[in-house]
Amino acid sequence: MRSLVATTNDVTIAICRLILGIVFFVHGAQYTLGWFGGYGFRGTMHFFTTQLGIPAIFAALAILAQFLGGLGLIVGFLSRIAAFGIACDMLVAIFKVHFAFGFFMNWFGNQKGEGYEYHLLVLALCLLIIVKGAGALSIDRALSKETK
Repeated sequence: MRSLVATTNDVTIAICRLILGIVFFVHGAQYTLGWFGGYGFRGTMHFFTTQLGIPAIFAALAILAQFLGGLGLIVGFLSRIAAFGIACDMLVAIFKVHFAFGFFMNWFGNQKGEGYEYHLLVLALCLLIIVKGAGALSIDRALSKETK
């Protein structure tokens, strides 16, 4: 457990973790609760399983990874696990959906879908958190100080 929550008091990592957590909590809240114009859990499950062909168990895991992973990153609790879940979700999104549309996002609406550049940025931030931990101002930091 100690190595899972071990982290430094790095503020830069904490800022990256917090921003990533907010982004994924908001997306997860769309998927789970229907907030921010989302479809809620049932609607998202329906879309993921029927339109994208994702098996129900993996669709549910993706939704939970974004919602609970985002929340975990915001408070800095089990941040490595949260970042790993989000990274897995992004890898599936790249290869299942976005790779076919190329690298670039669809800023001008001239592609049939979104590319994977955003997902690569998310993967880089997740890798930072998986390797370095949650950083300052996190529950992980408080727990790692207690276990020493």
